[in-house]
Amino acid sequence: MGWMTWERYRCITDCSTSGPSHCINEQLIKDMADRLAKDGWLEAGYKQVSIDDCWALPERDEKGQQVADPTRFPSGMAALGKYIHDRGLLFGTYSDIGSKTCAGKVGLQGHFDEDARLFASWGVDYIKVDGCYEELKDMQADYPAFGAALNRTGRPIVYSCSWPAYLPHHCEGSDACMASLVENCNLWRNYGDVDDSWQSVTGIVNFWKRRNSSDEMVRAAGPGHWNDPDMLIVGNFGLSQSEEQTQFALWAIFAAPLFMSNDLRMISAESKEILQNREVISVNQDVLGKQGFCVAGCDGDLRVWVRELSGQEAAVVLQNAGTGGDGSNITVDSSMISWFPERSTFLARDLFAKTDLGVFPGHVTLFVHVSSCRMLKLSQQKQVQGITI
Repeated sequence: MGWMTWERYRCITDCSTSGPSHCINEQLIKDMADRLAKDGWLEAGYKQVSIDDCWALPERDEKGQQVADPTRFPSGMAALGKYIHDRGLLFGTYSDIGSKTCAGKVGLQGHFDEDARLFASWGVDYIKVDGCYEELKDMQADYPAFGAALNRTGRPIVYSCSWPAYLPHHCEGSDACMASLVENCNLWRNYGDVDDSWQSVTGIVNFWKRRNSSDEMVRAAGPGHWNDPDMLIVGNFGLSQSEEQTQFALWAIFAAPLFMSNDLRMISAESKEILQNREVISVNQDVLGKQGFCVAGCDGDLRVWVRELSGQEAAVVLQNAGTGGDGSNITVDSSMISWFPERSTFLARDLFAKTDLGVFPGHVTLFVHVSSCRMLKLSQQKQVQGITI
């Protein structure tokens, strides 16, 4: 959980035009670190500040090392890492498995061990490694090789691989491909970049609309190895409040990393409340680490998503993906939840309203507006001498 530069700030490097607080530079990263530490984000679980592409110069120095742009990062990356760590946060950065990054900066190719040692010396805790300027045939060897180089540094660095996002099949339908990701990466991007629009979020959601727990991608997710549907755009410009709730709810169902890409200095109170909702975060961070999936209405607009939680509980999202009219009733039935006894009685809690809805005998039906969702936590109830407890 944390904050990442890319979706909001992309590769804005002309700080004279955009202003020093809205370009990829040292001040932006310090500002976001301060906000995470002071505005309740750290207490909610958002621990990481991550710099994506465009921090480095296009060429290595005379020693063959990557160098942060000295104009935009005058203190250097080690000092920036210390600034982040001093606030109780983690430091994330970015590179590319090929010869260049996607924005044409220095890539890792030919320098795996040297770069891994350099990142470790800066205090890096997380690295996202993209796949531009790399032949597809070489990724199978190079991504594991760089992961091994990170391990040789002796510093625990979380390894995010963009490898399957470049494959034509995205590892879909391939147990062997997913097994290689689980073995070599801590998290990975299978699909395209998120943009600041509901259309973009919908496209990603439809890719991750897995239908059951036996799907190879669902099975691959678990503690230490996660599918990554990309960043949260809650707090930006492209989503309504109900669409922001829907993205956040579904990312919790997906057991996804929660990396915001927004401006924490000017986020609305409504968006902040969504992102800091401890009950939804608890679903996302559940210790079982099981990814959820769609169980009803998956090819239509009225969808039911479920995720198994510890304590034999369930998280449920009732999603109305329709775009016209007012709304519709959506029902979740205990038969849709494989770890619940059929026709079981359960307590339903609305996680956005933070309200217990009551005890229901086997199913609950709620009205859901278009482009909206309701998120529930269901807890099984026992019957003792005719009394539900």
